[in-house]
Amino acid sequence: MLELEALGKRYGRLDALRDVSFAAYEAEIVGLLGPNGAGKTTMIRLLTTMLAPTSGRFSVAGVPGNRPAEIRRRVGVLPESAGYPAGRTGADHLRFHARLYGSSRRRAAEVADTLLAEVGLADVADALVSTYSRGMRQRLGIARALVNDPAVVFLDEPTLGLDPAGHARLLAMLRDIAERRRATVVLSTHALADVEEICERVVILDRGRVVAAGPVAEVVDRAVVPGGARVTVPAQAVPAALETLAGVDGLSVVASPQRPGLLELTSTGAAPDAALHALVASGVPVLGWEVERARLGDAFRVMTAGTSTTADGAP
Repeated sequence: MLELEALGKRYGRLDALRDVSFAAYEAEIVGLLGPNGAGKTTMIRLLTTMLAPTSGRFSVAGVPGNRPAEIRRRVGVLPESAGYPAGRTGADHLRFHARLYGSSRRRAAEVADTLLAEVGLADVADALVSTYSRGMRQRLGIARALVNDPAVVFLDEPTLGLDPAGHARLLAMLRDIAERRRATVVLSTHALADVEEICERVVILDRGRVVAAGPVAEVVDRAVVPGGARVTVPAQAVPAALETLAGVDGLSVVASPQRPGLLELTSTGAAPDAALHALVASGVPVLGWEVERARLGDAFRVMTAGTSTTADGAP
């Protein structure tokens, strides 16, 4: 559904995007991550044909990037700073956008009613948008992005500023878009927990380049060594365990003063599993073993270390 090959965008001497290549597939939710200034917004603007690339090529839903009118019929977009007409109702807003895509008046009304019900706004369809909460406006924005039944939906920070209930409801909507509509969803966000929760694939940008792309678990595994582990041995075996683990390079070990027999391991280079193998080989009984799983946030910090925090998007 998305295919980018060496895509680039230059502004004067500044490369906003450089040699970006990745693919996304039908019904996937793809997390687009990167520090401020990494190029996320520029990428969305290129893929939705608001900007033309300086180099490389791309296709959306099988349509090459040099056919922008056709691509625009196949995509839906919710920008980070979406505007809403305060003096119009939610139903009016959606009917207007459906008409822009060529729907008849009758069909536009049907589309608006269906989408308002889908995003949970049917009971406020005839209320002015000015009376909507932030979460309601975000749901209206997603409905607007779906009026043309797009194959690919681009969402830029859709959960920003939502309360926990609104946040959870919006994530459920994104799953539904992918599963029921079979649309590919590109979620640009700083909320790494959201990406871990709902995304199958992730693309991490840094200074305009792709530093990682692939299934979330694989990106995490490639980026970092698990940070540590907790091992429990018999209290009387702690001295022998500490002596054994002292011989494992790249590992720091602390005995818990509150729980006799509990050792907390922190990796400084070695995988924690090396400690388990050493204990078993030395004959120290292991009563419990728990590895701290690496998280996407760990991978993100490793891959974007030292990046500046200038504003994202085109200058």
